[in-house]
Amino acid sequence: MLDLVSLRRDFHMHPEVGFTEFRTASKVVELLTSMGYDVIYGQDAMDGDSRRGLPSEEVLEAAYERALRDGANPEIVAKMRGGYTAVIGVKKGSKPGPTVAFRFDMDALPVLESTDADHFPQAHDFRSRYEGNMHACAHDGHTTIGLGVASALAAGDFAGTLKLIFQPAEEGVRGAYSIVQKGMLDDVDYIFCHHLGVNVPLGEVHGGSYGFLATTKMLAHFYGVSSHAGASPEQGKNALLGAATALLNIHAIPRFSTGATRVNVGVLEGGTAANIIPAYAKMIVETRSVSEEVNAEVEQRVRTIIAHSAAMHELEHKIEVVGGAIPINYDEEMAVLALEEAKQVEGFTSFKMGEYNSMGSEDASFMIKRVQDRGGKGTYMAIGTDIPAPHHHPKFDIQEEILPRSVELLNRIARRLLT
Repeated sequence: MLDLVSLRRDFHMHPEVGFTEFRTASKVVELLTSMGYDVIYGQDAMDGDSRRGLPSEEVLEAAYERALRDGANPEIVAKMRGGYTAVIGVKKGSKPGPTVAFRFDMDALPVLESTDADHFPQAHDFRSRYEGNMHACAHDGHTTIGLGVASALAAGDFAGTLKLIFQPAEEGVRGAYSIVQKGMLDDVDYIFCHHLGVNVPLGEVHGGSYGFLATTKMLAHFYGVSSHAGASPEQGKNALLGAATALLNIHAIPRFSTGATRVNVGVLEGGTAANIIPAYAKMIVETRSVSEEVNAEVEQRVRTIIAHSAAMHELEHKIEVVGGAIPINYDEEMAVLALEEAKQVEGFTSFKMGEYNSMGSEDASFMIKRVQDRGGKGTYMAIGTDIPAPHHHPKFDIQEEILPRSVELLNRIARRLLT
């Protein structure tokens, strides 16, 4: 049996942000292979053109080299080079039956982890070894749970097919779409996704979650002409001014009567010196809504504002989608099933059907929707653990006792359906 605590602590010490999860994914491939799973990874598991918000080649290569230094299997990780870090383990049972999938995200965050003495990972010597990166959202726990489920079902003593999806780049809602576009969900009859924590206390399980927002994350580039700001300002075309014009008008987009919306420009960068007309600026902006259709309308308005702001200042522009998600509509039948099995697991004492989840957006939505569109069912569960600080905080942590408990729950769900 796997030592879940040691495994989680190893992942916690080596946090890798989206599309750079080379070491983590390599370890996942090794363990799944050792358990007798058919393993799909690298470009076989992801549609390259559908990846969103891919880091620069320099960042990807530096992370790749770091992973090799820190024990990643060279033969395995070579297939992931360039940011192809999804891993899918497939186990066919002893008899025909349905295909059941579980999704586990692997990526960390660009957060500097606390060094305070009362921070559990610091006190027990498994704080992040990658300064500036941190598992501040429980994905180290999710990956560990996925491998625990793999171990529990490795014998294949069930009817049907088990599919374990280890997803990169959930943060920024960037990684799931490429797995869906590759067709990895097209044979799935049932899918279960989950998250630890999310303001749910230890001992409580939510069979379903709702309230996730549709969102589009966009990176806008503005291209102008530099010139001397004092001697020849009229010969320049100020890219930063065009981006600033867009920013103000984006935040002036009206609210909608048909659904709650959000817009935010989170990044605005440009210019090199006080006496130079900026030739380049970039903006990162997001739209959100409870409705996929309303979000699409807000996104279009943002695109129009960017285009007209650029034209107003005689600039060229380009817009890239760097992330996205849609709402989650869980299937009540799957939520009921999850809670029925949770009631059989020692330590779970509180059970709620479908609760509002205020996490924002979640790109597991694309996976669940793909399964539902093809006649299957799915849900997004919340599994409680008390946390000392909010998600994405330098002192975030989970209670490790939730790891075996979660493995048992997902194992029971799988066996319930694979009969």
